[in-house]
Amino acid sequence: MTIDWANFTPYASLIGGALIGVASLILLLWDGRIAGISGIVGGLIQSGKHDFMWRLMFVVGLLVAPWIYTLYAPLPVIQIDASPIVLIVAGVLVGLGTRLGSGCTSGHGICGLARFSKRSLVAVGCFMATAFITVFVMRHLIG
Repeated sequence: MTIDWANFTPYASLIGGALIGVASLILLLWDGRIAGISGIVGGLIQSGKHDFMWRLMFVVGLLVAPWIYTLYAPLPVIQIDASPIVLIVAGVLVGLGTRLGSGCTSGHGICGLARFSKRSLVAVGCFMATAFITVFVMRHLIG
């Protein structure tokens, strides 16, 4: 494994991670809510009037943030080597895993671990083990 030093961005990553942590903390302290994306979007579809606006603003913020970022730096080039069918199947599997795991990586990994949730620790362990196995199979067994 080699590090691509030309594109290594530890400061941007540190600042981004800190902003995510601060935003999660603000949401937790302000409204007692966990900043898990699947729960926020799922609740947006099923929420009542009192819950709708903050969920909508959260999602709008996620969509608008890259545009604001482009005012200061170019977005990275994204190259997708998978077919549309593979992407659809992957999306469905992620959705199923999110429902089975009672939350997504952001809810468990960022907010759950910060709250010392045992359920989140187990979920993140499963996420990571699955990721390690998938990378090993895709790179070393399938090629």
